[in-house]
Amino acid sequence: MSVWPAWEVREGDGATSWFQVRLAFADGARVDALAVVCAGRVSIEDVRAQPALSLHDLTVLADWIEEPLFEACGAAAEPEGEAGGGGGVEEPAVSRRARPAWPRGVEGRWLVAQEYRAAQEEGFDPVLAVMCATGHSRRKSLRLISQARDEGFLTPRHARR
Repeated sequence: MSVWPAWEVREGDGATSWFQVRLAFADGARVDALAVVCAGRVSIEDVRAQPALSLHDLTVLADWIEEPLFEACGAAAEPEGEAGGGGGVEEPAVSRRARPAWPRGVEGRWLVAQEYRAAQEEGFDPVLAVMCATGHSRRKSLRLISQARDEGFLTPRHARR
């Protein structure tokens, strides 16, 4: 994880600081964010991730980067209160993925079919829904959808002759 200051605005005794944050995971996933630290709180202004983050991952992103941000700007995180808060910087070094691994085999194809059908029923792009759920590219998601069709979890795309 890398944190570097972007800019800072001072008002009276307080300051609002913006930081560029980059998280790189062992599986090749990467998250670039613009974070704001103001009055002991972390806010995320902009996020770019490869592959795309799920909604759950977005909700925990601030927690992932909070302690390293406070260390970069010289403030202490409010809930921790411990002087030896260096554990937060070492934690991302543990090999973890940006999102849980998608199950393989029949279970994964069944889940792909569920995501695909739910998106269709709600009027959304089903391929995009599978991409967001799995974190895979469009090509890989189309391959998973076709495997779900072959498995019989989705209706055939074209009438076979």
